[in-house]
Amino acid sequence: MRGYRLRTAAVLAAAGVLAAACGGGGGGDSKSDKNFTLTVDVFGEFGYETLYKGFEQSHPGVTVKQRKVSSLDDYKPRLQQWIATGSGAGDVVALEEGILPTYMQQRTKFVNLFDYGARSMQSDFLPWKWQLGLSPDGSQLVGLGTDVGPLAMCYRKDLFKKAGLPTERDEVAKLWPTWDQFLATGQKFQGKVSGAKWLDGPTAVLRATVLQNAGSGPGYSFFDKDDKFVFDTNPAVKQAFDTALKFEQNKMTADMSIFTPPWQTALKRDTFATVPCPSWMLGGIKQFSGDFGKGKWDVATTPGGSGYWGGSWLAVPKQSKHQKAAAELAQYLTSAQSQVGAFKDKDTFPSNVKAEQDPAVSGASNDYFSGAPTGKIFGQLVASVKPVHLGPKNEDVRQAVENVLIAVGQGHVKPEEAWGKAVEAAKKAAR
Repeated sequence: MRGYRLRTAAVLAAAGVLAAACGGGGGGDSKSDKNFTLTVDVFGEFGYETLYKGFEQSHPGVTVKQRKVSSLDDYKPRLQQWIATGSGAGDVVALEEGILPTYMQQRTKFVNLFDYGARSMQSDFLPWKWQLGLSPDGSQLVGLGTDVGPLAMCYRKDLFKKAGLPTERDEVAKLWPTWDQFLATGQKFQGKVSGAKWLDGPTAVLRATVLQNAGSGPGYSFFDKDDKFVFDTNPAVKQAFDTALKFEQNKMTADMSIFTPPWQTALKRDTFATVPCPSWMLGGIKQFSGDFGKGKWDVATTPGGSGYWGGSWLAVPKQSKHQKAAAELAQYLTSAQSQVGAFKDKDTFPSNVKAEQDPAVSGASNDYFSGAPTGKIFGQLVASVKPVHLGPKNEDVRQAVENVLIAVGQGHVKPEEAWGKAVEAAKKAAR
């Protein structure tokens, strides 16, 4: 997520050639219906706005319209209703990693992208990203990978300076090789800057550490690989919950969840100093922090050294009246060239290997984030990503547990009762 734009005619012309080459098999759209609109449903920042023109140029009569909501939590119920009722969904829809398992169980409601020539793209993607978009038997390609979410830590260097902490990213990273040391650094920060908390909230820490712990441990989090509920017995989950809880117990967070209206407003103020940030979050920070935050933010490695959070796939619901064109659009948007463009625009780090290797990605720096070498930082992190199995009810459980942590910070739940409340909420959400 970031502020580079595709502006040259040469880039758009090349994009048009690429778009024309996408697709190739399966059924077609009616020739009599030459002029139509394709709708793309996304959440947050995907970086597609400047890419649609290239597709439109190679598909005369086709207009691409994007529908976007700010957060995944706003997006989920809408998509759920559209798919359940068989009406209302876009021609191309984004499936985030947490909701992908839900719709993989409903894959008969989605087009098989193999029918439209997507098999030829397999070698372009990170193997695990491609695999997760497939049905269990490998016969259906439900989704094509967009971005991945290599995890870093975004921090306000101006607030660090006021607190007497190092400000250069390499020195900052040395402060917190572990989450315990990150907490200890935060305790030094607390009280040094009036009105500022160390973290935005406990939820980002929970999401980051659950995936870190699960990736280096059993390979699953709330549900095991047979989709059995193991939230209350998985040490990777308990350790992550305890880590997030410590920040609430010490009153070190602003008790906010990412992309909510209070979080968006807080980014224009000195409300918090750090936020665990996958690559895609940089665009959101820039969007909501605006001119206020330019040059104040920087990017360092995260406690634990590596990890990931998020990333999505593009799928075509069968309810689309223009399945062939929609499949071609999905292939176009996930191509190497388009993923480079999306990264330039919004820092969504590519899952397309060819895009990752492009100098525009690998050598990228981000002026908004104090010139941080984001291509190098996130490129090194993505190589160590260990994908984690997520169950169909993962997002329901995640949201329920995060609400318990927020309630601790607000004084509605006692810290010593938090784990029991979280288990209770998780079990209810998993039903």
